[in-house]
Order: sequence, then structure tokens, then C-alpha cells
Amino acid sequence: MGSLSVWHWLIVLAIVVLVFGTGKLKNMGKDLGGAIKGFKEGMKEGDDEKAAPQKEIAQDKTATVDVEAKDKTKAS
Repeated sequence: MGSLSVWHWLIVLAIVVLVFGTGKLKNMGKDLGGAIKGFKEGMKEGDDEKAAPQKEIAQDKTATVDVEAKDKTKAS
């Protein structure tokens, strides 16, 4: 009972087309393609956002920042 042959896959494809219809399959393909495109754009934007702060941090290492520490006291 090993792998399925080409004829088996063609029969499965024909049944899927009969059940869902070509219009619904076309819409599902469009939606899936749009989702994949949106995911890729989101990943690309995420990489761009990660790269920008790292460059700023590297530049800030050479600068010195003077900070004064203040003691907090409770008012009774």
C-alpha cells in the first residue's frame, strides 16, 4: 500500500474540484497568496526595525552621558 500514484492524485483533485467548485478554489488560492505576501512584508518590516536600533546603539557607545543620581526619601 506504499505511495500514491499519479492517478490517485488526479482522482483526489477531481473530487476536491467537484466538492468545492473552481470559483471557491480560486478565491481560496487568492486569499492564501495574499496571506503569504502579507507575512513576508511583515517579516521584512520586522528585520528593518531590528537593524535600525542596533546601528544607533553602536554609534552611542562613543558618546558619554552625564547623569546625577538623586536619593529618594520618604516623607513622613
